[in-house]
Amino acid sequence: MALSAGIAAALAPAGASASPGLGAAAPDDAPLGDATMLAAMERDLGLSNDAALERLALDFAATETEVELRDSLESIGGAWIDGDHLVVAVTDQAEATTVRAAGAVPRLVTHTEAQLDSVMTTLDGVTTPDASEVYGWHVDVVTNQVVVQAAPGADAVAEAWVEEAGVDAATVRVETTSEAPELLYDIIGGQAYYPGNSRCSVGFAVQPRGFVTAGHCGGVGTSVRGHNQVAMGTVQRSNFPGSDAGYVAANTNWVPRPWVTQYNGSNWVVRSSQVAAIGAATCRSGSTTGAHCGNITHRNQTVNYAQGSVSGLTRTTVCAEPGDSGGSFVASGISAQGVTSGGSGNCSWGGVTFFQPINPMLSSYGLTLVTG
Repeated sequence: MALSAGIAAALAPAGASASPGLGAAAPDDAPLGDATMLAAMERDLGLSNDAALERLALDFAATETEVELRDSLESIGGAWIDGDHLVVAVTDQAEATTVRAAGAVPRLVTHTEAQLDSVMTTLDGVTTPDASEVYGWHVDVVTNQVVVQAAPGADAVAEAWVEEAGVDAATVRVETTSEAPELLYDIIGGQAYYPGNSRCSVGFAVQPRGFVTAGHCGGVGTSVRGHNQVAMGTVQRSNFPGSDAGYVAANTNWVPRPWVTQYNGSNWVVRSSQVAAIGAATCRSGSTTGAHCGNITHRNQTVNYAQGSVSGLTRTTVCAEPGDSGGSFVASGISAQGVTSGGSGNCSWGGVTFFQPINPMLSSYGLTLVTG
C-alpha cells in the first residue's frame, strides 16, 4: 500500500521523489486526527490543517511499515521518521534490501536495538546515581547508542557510574544537559493544600499558573504545599476581612486543570463561571468533608466574623467544616461559582455555608479561569 500521489508529492523535498510503497494512508473509517488534535498541531507545531493531515498520514504510513519490517528483520537497530521518509537501522547489510523494498531508507549500524535495550536493563539494575548529577538515560536509535544525561559539571560522575555498571563503553555516550526533570502534579479544585501550618482547600485552577481560594487561608507571602506535601507555590494576593479572596501562584511542578474532585474517583469539568440563579442547586468540594450539595438562597450577604466583616458573599444550604475553606462551589453547567468562606453547622446535621463569588476575584486579580 502507498501514500496517495498528492500527499507523497507534497511531502517529498525539492528534487526528490517520495519513497515508493511507504506504508499506507489511513482507511476512510480510521480518521487520522480529530479537530482538537489538528488545532493543537497548528498551535504547537505551526502546521496548517492540510499540513497537519499530511504529517499524520506520513506518520501512519511509517508506523505501518515499521511494524511490518520488525516482523521480518532479525538485525534491526531501530527506526525513526526523518523528514518525509522512514529510516530503519540494521546491523546486517543483507537486510538493507528488505528495508528498501518496503519503501524505507536503510542505515547500517553497529548495535542492534536489543543490545542497546540490554545496556538499559543493566543501567536500570545498578545503584541509581544522585538525581542532581545524572538526570536520566535512554536509547538513541539515531546515534545507535545509549545516552546518559548528566548535569553541567557532572560528566565525570556519569562516566564513572557507567564504568562501574560494567557495560560496553562503546554503546554509551554521556552528554551534558540543563534538563532537570521534576514531577508534575495537577491543580484540582477541592483538594487539600497546606498554607503554613494549616490546611485549606483549592478553589479553582487559574492562569497565570495557580488557583483561587479563600483569603483567610493565608496572607501574601505564605508558602504553600500541595495535598501531597510537595512545595506548591506562594500566596500572591489575599484579601480578608472585607472580602475573602486569595490567589496562590503555583510553581512549574503544578499544572492547572479544569477539574473539581467529587471525592469518588471522578471530577467535575469546569466549563464557565456563569452565575447561577438564586434557588439553583449548588455543590461544594472540600478536603475535610468531600463533595456536598444544597441550594443558593441569597446573594450579597455580609457576614460579621469575629475577625472582621466580609461583604458580597453568597449564602447556601450546603454543609461544610473546617479545612473545607477555599474549596470549590459549582452549579449547573458545570459553572464555577466561588470559594468556600465560612458558615455554621457541620455535615453531620447540616448548616449554612457562604462562598466568595469567583468572578470579582478573577477580575480584580487579573486571572483567567481554566475551563475544559
